[in-house]
Amino acid sequence: MLRIGEFSKLSRVSIRMLRHYDDIGLLKPAEIDQFTGYRYYSPEQLPVIGRITALKDMGFSLADIVKMLEIYENRDELDDYLMKRQLELQEISETTQRQMRLLDTARERLRKEQNMSYNVSIKTIPERYAATVHMTIPHYEDEGMVWQILGEETAPLNMVPADPCLVAAEYLDDEYKEENVELIAWKTVKGKYPDTEHVKFKTLPPVKVASCMVKGGYEQMPEVYGAVISWVNDNGYECAGPMFNIYHVSPHETHNPDEYVTEVCYAVK
Repeated sequence: MLRIGEFSKLSRVSIRMLRHYDDIGLLKPAEIDQFTGYRYYSPEQLPVIGRITALKDMGFSLADIVKMLEIYENRDELDDYLMKRQLELQEISETTQRQMRLLDTARERLRKEQNMSYNVSIKTIPERYAATVHMTIPHYEDEGMVWQILGEETAPLNMVPADPCLVAAEYLDDEYKEENVELIAWKTVKGKYPDTEHVKFKTLPPVKVASCMVKGGYEQMPEVYGAVISWVNDNGYECAGPMFNIYHVSPHETHNPDEYVTEVCYAVK
């Protein structure tokens, strides 16, 4: 028989933890001296404490380990426990990786913002002839649907882009929408063209806007919108219509988000 100190050394489990295992019924001593209260363990218990340590290292709770030791010889049941824990760890890993990517993005943005300021100016976008698509899309990130329709339906028309060619998406809702987002997408062109099923050619009126040119990915847009709104309020202007983005360099021209150039425009008076 091994005294608790000897068993602790051989198993590499502290005496405090061995006593805790005894209290919760996970690993009882082989014998307890009735007069001294000394705990004694048998050498045969060393493989058991090894199993406990291994399962604990896998992340199982002590309550789970108690159950698993009871069915340890039943390989199928034991494998079910191991498989469930494996799936839990996989989910935790995927969540952690997603959070790590978000942290990387946030830190990258912080580094960029150290030298970043949003310069807002007032300008008038003149009257322009444009191919337009007015649609309701499922979510904001589905804006690409509108541009796909515009491209497919105007491809046979051989449109000539205006110079400069302005490409914009104008959101018409008065509030943030979780779904069913209404917008007008437009692209300025030269010449005259017949309407198609979804594309309507219109002369859009001039509009006075608070404009802010931004370079980089679209994840920064909420901050840009906030900066422009604050500038509008601080400089005595009022919003006078829907905001829209003009895409000077978009995913259509480059796959590198750092190269995107977007002009954020708020109609003002």
